[in-house]
Amino acid sequence: MNMTIVYTIVSLSAIGTLAAVILYFVAQKFKVYEDPRIDDVEKALPGANCGGCGFAGCRAFAESCVKASDLSDLFCPVGGNDCMTGVADILGMEAVVQTPKVAVVRCNGGCDQRPKTNQFDGASSCAVAASLYSGETGCQYGCLSHGDCVTACDFDAIHMNPETGLPEVIDDKCVACGACVDACPKNLIELRKKAPKDRKIYVSCRNEDKGGVAKKSCSVACIGCSKCFKVCPFDAITMANNLAYIDADKCKLCRKCVVECPTNAIVELNFPPRKPKTDLPPKPAAKTVEKAAAPKESATDSQTENNETK
Repeated sequence: MNMTIVYTIVSLSAIGTLAAVILYFVAQKFKVYEDPRIDDVEKALPGANCGGCGFAGCRAFAESCVKASDLSDLFCPVGGNDCMTGVADILGMEAVVQTPKVAVVRCNGGCDQRPKTNQFDGASSCAVAASLYSGETGCQYGCLSHGDCVTACDFDAIHMNPETGLPEVIDDKCVACGACVDACPKNLIELRKKAPKDRKIYVSCRNEDKGGVAKKSCSVACIGCSKCFKVCPFDAITMANNLAYIDADKCKLCRKCVVECPTNAIVELNFPPRKPKTDLPPKPAAKTVEKAAAPKESATDSQTENNETK
């Protein structure tokens, strides 16, 4: 064998060994310690990487959980309370139970209630349309109907209704990640507390114009009449900027406000149908007891009796 080849092999082996030794010591010198519990917490998470927890992904959320002293400010909306209970068991902490939430669309002005005044001939994007003008209707606060919220949802929980042109949320699929909330440039989508049997009552309008202007642009707009505010027995409704808002934490789902709203701007979902009011039979007239008046003696009869006595 040629000695040149031997020298080459020996030299390369020595260089490789020396480089490996140097890399080993450098790695040991600059290695970053990582808590092994981070991997355990990440495995307990659903792995959606949706950002609904407020972090870039499940890994970042797991790191925050391990570093935190308590879990009161940390919550995974996709996994819910069961997931956070598992995380708390891994970390030896106590999980804070939170009420599940669901997305609602606060615009009820469909094609029939909110007629178009112009047509947008551009990119099919709510963000683009909102940056250029107020919309195709007279309501500058309403849905633009281009479906950015549908594109942003990774759970197939929101779809566009072709008849109304409005997005509709599927409660069973919604995980309250908030992606649709961030995607809507009109701030029409809100995460609200889930009530028993998925029942919801909320003002499906964001129009802050005065009553006449709002009513002209959309027949189901909130006109700021304050009737719902006056009838609510639980102080769950507030009025601001010609617009009513129902606090989900205070609302007891009594539905009194729904009946009072003159424009049907307040939406009630998943309630049983109301019982029709039946005409009650008229109450019987009160019986009046008339006292029989005693017959008065005439003066003639009195005088006759006296004469007979004599």
